[in-house]
Formats: sequence, C-alpha cells, structure tokens
Amino acid sequence: MGHYVGIDLHRRRSVIFTMDEDGNRLGCRRIANEPIALVQAVTEFGPDSEVVIEATYGWYWAVDLLRDEGMQVHLAHPAGNDWGKRRVKNDERDARDLADLLRLGRLAEAWIAPKEIRELRELVRYRYKLVNLRTGLKAQVHAVMAKEGVLPEWTRMFGPAGNAQLDKMDLDPSYSIRVKSLRDLVGVYDAEVAKLEREIHSRLKGDPGYEAIQAIPGVGRTLAAIFVAEIGDVSRFKSPDALSSWAGLAPRHRESDTKVIRGQITKMGSKMVRWAAIEAVTGRRGTTKLRSDFQQIAERRGKYKARAAVARKLLTLVYYGLRDKEIRCLAEEAS
Repeated sequence: MGHYVGIDLHRRRSVIFTMDEDGNRLGCRRIANEPIALVQAVTEFGPDSEVVIEATYGWYWAVDLLRDEGMQVHLAHPAGNDWGKRRVKNDERDARDLADLLRLGRLAEAWIAPKEIRELRELVRYRYKLVNLRTGLKAQVHAVMAKEGVLPEWTRMFGPAGNAQLDKMDLDPSYSIRVKSLRDLVGVYDAEVAKLEREIHSRLKGDPGYEAIQAIPGVGRTLAAIFVAEIGDVSRFKSPDALSSWAGLAPRHRESDTKVIRGQITKMGSKMVRWAAIEAVTGRRGTTKLRSDFQQIAERRGKYKARAAVARKLLTLVYYGLRDKEIRCLAEEAS
C-alpha cells in the first residue's frame, strides 16, 4: 500500500508527517535538516511513497535529494493552497495538511524547474537585484544634489555628459565625500552587472526561443533572458492566457451566482515576467499593432490599464515564440 508524506521544511529543522491511503496517521517526526535523516524519515514506512514539500525558502536541496533517491516529489504552491482560518497552526498540522491535500488530489502544485533552468534563474534574478541596488545608489546622488541645490542638467546623469557635470560640482566636503563614494560603488555594480550579462547571454547563445522572441520590438537580450529563464518550459501552459494569468497580468475574477466582478490585474505570479512584459511595451516600444492597441485602449480606459492589456498581448507573442521558435505574425508583417 502506498502512503503520502508531507514535509514542513524549515531552514534548520523539518517536520515529516506520513499517512496511508485512507488518511490514517502512520507517523510524525521532527528532524534536523541533514540528507541521511531526511531520506530515513521519508522512507520509514517503505519506499513506495508520494512526497509533497511546500515551495518555501531553500527547497532546492530537499527536492533534488528525494528525486535522486527515486521518489515522486510534488511541490506545493504557497499561494494556491488555502489553509483557511485555523484556530491552531503548527508545523505538524502544516505537514499533515500537505499530505492530505496530495492524497485527495486537491494540491495546487508549483512547477519543479530543471537544474539548468534554476541556475539560469539564479543569474537573471541576481542581475535584477544588482540593478535595483545600483538604482538606489544613483538616487542617493540625486538626493545629495538636491540638498546642495544643484539641478541635474541631463536626463542620464550617469552617462558621459552627466558624469562631466558630476565631476565639476563644487560641493561641501561631506557631500563631496559621499558622492565620490556612491559613484565608486556604482562603478563596481556596473562591472558586476556587465559580467553577469556576458555569462547569461553566453549560456543562452544558440537557444532558438531566446533568439525568436528578440524579434519582438522592445524585447532585447536582457528582457528575452528574463522570459526564457522565468517561464522555462512554455508547454506547461495550455494557452497564452494561462501564461498571462501565471504572470499576474490577468484581471481579478470574483463570481457568485449571477454576480460577476472583474477587477484590476491580480499581480499574483512572476513579478519579473510581469515587469519585463510591461517594460517591453512602455513608451513607444512594441510592434505597430501593439502601439495601435495601446492608443485605442488608453483613450477609453487610461494609459495604465492600456499598458497592462498590451503587456498581455506581448506575452502572447512571447508564448508562441518560445513554443514554435518563431513568431509568424511578425515575419508576415515584415514581408
């Protein structure tokens, strides 16, 4: 008889709850997070088991370990499984509920990306974090300039012309020291970001999906890398609408009896894919058709709703580009 194992995984310790096919408790153990102890606890009642782990902090090692041992592992989606308003919440209840949802076939699962996709995601996400940190440093330079009453003469203060203005600024000693330090740090971040970009693009060189989606106006190498790394195997989505929903760009839907409410986009999903899709259509970027759609929607509903709507249309092109390794409507438009 098979059995179901729910693992409430933490940084240092975990709780393993095992139940049989009828939902009866077989055992519950709390262990220190050590590979041998984890395998022993999961296989305590036999090797024929299905295991579920919630996609929380640091799940990679546990999932890879158990899959290498030949076990069938499921990854629970944290936002997709509603625990309800329980009076008592503890690690044993969490592990038991995970196993029970799996047993009943009601588990909302997250995709377990292959190791190579996870490694690519690590580089893409790290670059994203470094760019955000660098932006914060640049904002501090602008803040110091404001304190001294110095107006920026250029939109890009860290381009050649902007740097020339920064070089000529006559600031009080304390402000000058801070600006010099910030500019030095920006230079360090520039070098690290450039190094990461070279590594990311070298890994994706020759990838047909990566090359195909760069045909979309507004999608360069950086945004294409985000789409490829974060989406992974696009065939796991049954349609472009499913991809948009996963990215958090679908409108919120609430329905009861005959009453239906459609709200703003959910923003529940991949933050990076959502950002990349909106970034790709911001300004006058995007295909001629997308720009036209933006204008029409903006006149009726406003530019913010238009941007989200057009970002969904762009993700449709990304979907077919990654699936078919070409975007036929773009090729027809070019011809």
